[in-house]
Amino acid sequence: MNSPLFQRAVRVIPGGIPGHQSPVFTVPGQFPYFAKRAEGPFYWDEGGNRYIDFLCAYGPLVLGAGRPEVAAAVAAAEAGGICFNHPTEWTVRLAERLVEMVDIADWAFFGKNGADMTYWSIRVAREHTGRRKILRFLHAYHGTDPWCTDCSAGVVEGDRADILQAPWNDTAALNAIFDLHGHELAGIISTPFDHPNYADMTLPDPAFQRAIRRGLDACGGLWIYDDVRCGFRHHLGGTHRYFDCSPDLICYSKALANGYAIAACVGRESFRAAASKVFATGSFWNNPGPFAAALATIDLLEQESVIPGILRRGQEWVDGFLALGEKHGIEFRASGTPALPYIRVADDPGFFRQQAFCATAIKHGIFLHPHHNWFIGHAHSEAVLEESLARVEAAILDFQVEVACPA
Repeated sequence: MNSPLFQRAVRVIPGGIPGHQSPVFTVPGQFPYFAKRAEGPFYWDEGGNRYIDFLCAYGPLVLGAGRPEVAAAVAAAEAGGICFNHPTEWTVRLAERLVEMVDIADWAFFGKNGADMTYWSIRVAREHTGRRKILRFLHAYHGTDPWCTDCSAGVVEGDRADILQAPWNDTAALNAIFDLHGHELAGIISTPFDHPNYADMTLPDPAFQRAIRRGLDACGGLWIYDDVRCGFRHHLGGTHRYFDCSPDLICYSKALANGYAIAACVGRESFRAAASKVFATGSFWNNPGPFAAALATIDLLEQESVIPGILRRGQEWVDGFLALGEKHGIEFRASGTPALPYIRVADDPGFFRQQAFCATAIKHGIFLHPHHNWFIGHAHSEAVLEESLARVEAAILDFQVEVACPA
């Protein structure tokens, strides 16, 4: 895919497009490089090509792009200004709403993105317990700060000196860490389910969740629940309600405000004192617009029964996708949840066939990331999903031809 804009970008931006939006994480030369505009479940690239978007800007667009009620709420909140010496009433209103909505929440703290909250939350755990060590699970994504990134560039050994790691759903390994390090463990940070890149997703074993809670209660550590990616797509009160567990701190971002930059951490009363001591701030953290966007998004999620619809339609879409593969002799494998599905070509350890299939899908106007989980949103209506499956079928047929007769 020719991108004159990318040629300009590489001259003035390191890497041209840095971070997870870089084309090196999809299929370079085949996927779009820059976006032009978006509306509902669709977006258009720099060349004007339209795609049905199953990435939702990596998750935030739970209602779909450009939802007018959210934009109107932002405009009203920002009518008096966007940046002040102090927070505004909107900060308090959103905190009140989250405390009312989330069963474990007695307070809320805000930032701008998920990494703000995951790092802040482990500091709260350390302040509360007076301990240093944090357990995370292998390959879990909690942001790009040195303590949790899998990238080694610019990271020194000391950045990860007190970070322990264990395999997901491995209760024996978890209990061994409690036995060995329980007395120095400030907390455990986990995502609701395992959603690594370049791999199938794995839901939590209920026994594993119980072992986390039981072990932390025994040693006095905190359970930090990173609901940044999954939040507001499984249960309005938090994904922990969907998976029936009870963490101590919960981090939110992404779908909280349908694309506006905001993040939150909520927690139990027991940890209020520690939270009040851990200093973190930003000049733009209390801009009123994103808070108003979050309140409008939450209202719409509730009023339009968004989450049950996402879960129902998502499961129907996954079933339809797998059925098309079976119909045409391609075995696909699905993992994740109906709200965050990932479907890949089976028996493809190097992901080369998956990359080829997703590159073919792009040509048919469907954005399916080859290595990252997908997202179903409210704007993915029955009609849009039906159209997408027709395009998936066309992509499957073309993919079969390309595999049989490579260039």
